Amino acid sequence: MNTTTVDREDLRTLVAETLDLDVAEVTDTADFVNELDVDSLMALEVMVVLERRYAVKLDEKRLAEITSLENAHRLLTEALEKKG
Repeated sequence: MNTTTVDREDLRTLVAETLDLDVAEVTDTADFVNELDVDSLMALEVMVVLERRYAVKLDEKRLAEITSLENAHRLLTEALEKKG
């Protein structure tokens, strides 16, 4: 996918499928660790799936920032703008 925008609903669906959750559970602000029980391995899997889907490289140092859909959306948008 070559795009400079990230559709939040597509992202929500992708994250929900990756984590085997209902889309409704993945709200914009739901904390992946505290509310959705995402462990570090699952978080890494989300990161890899996002990198493949959006054809970007996310800095592993920023993995800890992917704590919610809102943060994932922001980081992807930044990565796509840099790639631009």
